[in-house]
Amino acid sequence: MRAPCYRVRQVLNASAGVTCETARIMSETLYTLAQPCRHQEEIKKSRFLALAAPVDSGEQALAFVREVSDPAATHNCWAYRIGQDYRFNDDGEPGGTAGRPILQAIEGQGMDHVVAMVTRWYGGIKLGAGGLVRAYGGTAAECLRRAERLPIVAMARLAVHCEFAVLALLKARLKDWHAEVASEVFVTDGVELELRLPESWVTEAQAHIVDLSRGRSRAKRLD
Repeated sequence: MRAPCYRVRQVLNASAGVTCETARIMSETLYTLAQPCRHQEEIKKSRFLALAAPVDSGEQALAFVREVSDPAATHNCWAYRIGQDYRFNDDGEPGGTAGRPILQAIEGQGMDHVVAMVTRWYGGIKLGAGGLVRAYGGTAAECLRRAERLPIVAMARLAVHCEFAVLALLKARLKDWHAEVASEVFVTDGVELELRLPESWVTEAQAHIVDLSRGRSRAKRLD
């Protein structure tokens, strides 16, 4: 089963300066958008408007497409990627010249859980296949490049049986593992906890839980 994800609250702006270390981390991390964004360009008298937004399902992505499509425009081309799920649409442009370049822009910007639409109002000058690819892909990429973004972090769930005497100490350590209590059930001999935490902290959390309880509690993965 694929680990669930959540969006870190720290917002990164691509236009802000970043350190070498931040750049390295960014290159290894997928991001989503902090909020919807837009970018407009005029290319050989055609107007291209890119609109993008964070989404968590294909249904949300298609709802966004329906909401922002302009029936008066010449073309409303779009793409989305949500994990392994992706779709794209050329909306009447020659095959492979619009929707796929938009998808490639999403991927090229290290984005996931994102939908992007590029709407074109034809200005009277044909761009050719290569020009269309550059126009749609470039407008989408610039929209995403300028946008505020949030890292996507793989999450895990742990089940822990905890004695009453250890409960307060364990809860005090949750912030050290960036963990939160998803559920808490009191039973006769203690508490059954379900913890949610970043995948990268699972091994350390499991070891500390054993130490805190002097071997009487163990954290079992639920995913």
